[in-house]
Amino acid sequence: MSDKAIRQDVIEELGFDPSIDAANIGVAVENGIVTLTGYVDTYAERTAAERAVRKVRGVRGGVEEIKVRLAGQTLPRDEDLAQRAVQMLDWSATVPKNTVQVKVQDGWVTLTGQVEWQYQEEARAAQMRLAGLAGIINLIEVIPKASAADCARRSSRRCSGTLRSRRTRSRLPSRTRR
Repeated sequence: MSDKAIRQDVIEELGFDPSIDAANIGVAVENGIVTLTGYVDTYAERTAAERAVRKVRGVRGGVEEIKVRLAGQTLPRDEDLAQRAVQMLDWSATVPKNTVQVKVQDGWVTLTGQVEWQYQEEARAAQMRLAGLAGIINLIEVIPKASAADCARRSSRRCSGTLRSRRTRSRLPSRTRR
């Protein structure tokens, strides 16, 4: 597939996604490597543009140079971003308090810490809703406390209980003779 065709497909994909305002995004392609440049209003829009590029057939790699810029507003101070990020983590029902730490530098939020379950790492997604966010660096580690043997034992107990309950529920009424 030619670079020209890939470029056209990327531009069409960016234009097709309703969460992306492609007017301020430039696209260049060389040897299947797509470079995105320009400005978007939110980090979520920037992430959506990256995802759109990965959908296009023929793309071998990507360079993302899109900047997040708030239209008509001043950028929030790093201190304000950090305060809002910590509040969002505190409001999260699934992330235990004081397990994830926040560092902000030049609009980039770095998340560090340890959680027990993969779904608790959702903290990263919650941060994407922060206005003025330039990007996220996710260094959260998932370190399960349960061992593989515990999970297998619990799973087999759960399965055998389910099978037992299914057997009792699935009894068919006996046929009556005429």
